Formats: sequence, C-alpha cells, structure tokens
Amino acid sequence: MSVAVEVAVDVRCRVGESPLWDVRDACLHWVDISGQAVWRHDPSAGRTTRWSTPEPVGCIAPRASGGFIAAMQTGVYAFELGETLAPRLLAAAQHPAPQRFNDGRCDRQGRFWVGSMFPDPAQARRNGRLARLDAGTWAPPLLEDMIVPNGLAFSPDGRTLYASDSHATVATVWAFDYDPDTGRASRQRAFIDKLPAGRPDGAAVDADGCYWICANDGAAVLRYTPGGRLDRRIDLPVAKPSMCAFGGAQLDTLYVTSIRPDGDGALAQPLAGAVFACRPGVRGLVEPAYAG
Repeated sequence: MSVAVEVAVDVRCRVGESPLWDVRDACLHWVDISGQAVWRHDPSAGRTTRWSTPEPVGCIAPRASGGFIAAMQTGVYAFELGETLAPRLLAAAQHPAPQRFNDGRCDRQGRFWVGSMFPDPAQARRNGRLARLDAGTWAPPLLEDMIVPNGLAFSPDGRTLYASDSHATVATVWAFDYDPDTGRASRQRAFIDKLPAGRPDGAAVDADGCYWICANDGAAVLRYTPGGRLDRRIDLPVAKPSMCAFGGAQLDTLYVTSIRPDGDGALAQPLAGAVFACRPGVRGLVEPAYAG
C-alpha cells in the first residue's frame, strides 16, 4: 500500500528528534539536538516557533502539572513555552561531561525513561546507559555499556518496553516485560536483530500495538507487528529519518523528523532536516506525561 509523504514543516534541523504531539494545544513539538532548540508547529494556524536551549537537548515530554520536561546535557529540566524558554532543573544527570541525554519518553504511569551517550557516536564509546526518572529520583540503570540508546516505546497496555542501541555495530531492538506497578523491566530479548536497511533510530507504537521504527541511513519508516514481523514500509525522501510520532486531531498522522548531514550529503538531500508527514491508515496513542 503506497502512502504519500509530504513536508509538514519546511525547516532544516541539524539533528531533528523527539517529535511530540501535545493534545493540550493540538501542536507538534520537537527538538534539534545539535542546533540546541525546541520547536513547535501549529498546523491550524500554519505557524512555527523556535526556542533556543542553553544545552543540547536530546528529547522532550509533556509534564502532568503543566509545560514540558527536557533531557539536556546536565540534567532533566522543566520548562514552559513562553516568550523565552527558562528551564528549571528537576534532576541532575548522573553521567559525566561531555555525555548527553538522547532518546526518552514516559511510560503510561508517568515515569520518564531516557538514555545517555557520548556526543560523538563515531567513537563508539560504550559508556551510555538507559535509566528511568521516577518523581525526581533516578532508579538504577536498566542497560549499561550502550553506545547510542534509542527506540524507546511502550505497548498500548504498558506491559512491553522497547529499546535499542542504534549504533551500526549493534543495531538491535530489544523487548522487555514491563511491570507498570513497579516500573521494572525484565526478560530482555531481541525483537529486531537487524533492519532490512539502515539502523534503528526513534520509534512509536500505534493503537494496534505495532512498533514503527525510523531506519536511519535507510530512508524509510518500518512497522513491525507485536510478534516482530515486518509488515509495512514507508519510503522517505531523506536518508536519515530520526524519530516518528502520531499526531493530528485523530492521531492518524505520522510525523517524522530528520537529520541534515554535513557537507555534500546535505547538497544531495535538499529536504534533509525537515519534518515530514503521512497518513498510514492507523492511529497512534496519546503521549503520556511525566508525573513528577
């Protein structure tokens, strides 16, 4: 089944990531990690706004008490989108400089899961980890010795946690049994050994429980059934899609952020760094908010 893909927001982010549809304002939000920015796009008004951040920002999530949280380099911060962005520290990072946070999202109970990594993945340093922040307190990490933690998502019933290491030397997505009452994950197993093209990046889960994963360097978004079978592919006009999220009034639009490569790579991909959208014929889920 062919799906038409269009440019939803005509920007050129260096490392576009963490798309988030916020049902509170019916707007799409995302970040530019290297560009140190948070973006918002209001599709009803056709208006796009950018806020600068004081540090690289890996991901954002809504906050139940209002506003958002952002995993930056030195910690997890709370912020509101006003005239300026004035982040307030909620929890200091446990990783040493120059590491930074990368992919993250909340479980259905409002615990924030986030991975950390060395800023230059080409060095393949195995000092990243995946941990959860619960009401301002860090739990012991679930995974350590990671290079690029990524692909976080939860099944609709909240009982399966998905996570990956997207570095080319690993490129594996795992599934875990997840206890919603305690926030503990167990029984790690391979969910996707290798993608048919590229490597796994950011992900989303639809209302049917299928796992949508961006194939970075594979120019596509792929959907896997809960049993781990590839059943859909949506091709994109850029090599490096980075993360996807469902949005729109019916949560039936799939938004995809992307990365703009340096040098000649950018010249060959004039749309790289934009946000794309398509209607894949399924709906997503409301993104949970951080409870702390």
